Amino acid sequence: MTAAAVRVAVAEDSAILRDGLVQLLADRGFEITGAVSDAAALRRCVALDPPDVAVVDIRMPPTFTDEGLRAALDLRAAHPAVGILLFSQYVETRYAAELLAGGAAGIGYLLKDRVADVADFVEALVRVASGGTALDPEVVTQLLGASRKNDSLSRLSAREREVLSLMAEGRTNAAIAGTLIISEGAVEKHVANIFSKLDLPVSPGDHRRVLAVLRYLEG
Repeated sequence: MTAAAVRVAVAEDSAILRDGLVQLLADRGFEITGAVSDAAALRRCVALDPPDVAVVDIRMPPTFTDEGLRAALDLRAAHPAVGILLFSQYVETRYAAELLAGGAAGIGYLLKDRVADVADFVEALVRVASGGTALDPEVVTQLLGASRKNDSLSRLSAREREVLSLMAEGRTNAAIAGTLIISEGAVEKHVANIFSKLDLPVSPGDHRRVLAVLRYLEG
């Protein structure tokens, strides 16, 4: 799937950020199905014209706490084919783990202040719209920490933690090797060790590996 084929709904309470994001995406060929400022409007927008993916801010009116995240859970239940890309300044663990534990396909969670390149954001958006996963490593770290009921993560070496974060971003072994400047064989060994130490079943598919990591959030 290319940007030109992706239909996007945008939910952001800041008018400046919302208009800027809409313009940025439109300039790159995305079709905007709606741009709204609150969670209720997002639900209506998606129900009337389901997009391929919804970009959702977490803190929106009226309380500016977790309205966007709760709306994302509702959309996931009512419109499972719609990808969800949470785009926020904050990591909210209360509902995020629930959203991700239901299946990572078509789910993304990026932090606004950590997206340094527009091309990276666009690539992540297309990936989520196509049923892939895009998770910021900091999100993964906080979610795993918030839901940890034992010391399984403490068994991982520093390098294995790095590999785990990159796995959760949806990276392939080749991509992880390139990022960490190690061989693919070394990555494969680290992956096997991670699943063994976390008591998770080894699965050959990169996407399935993300699902297995996120399943650990359920404790």
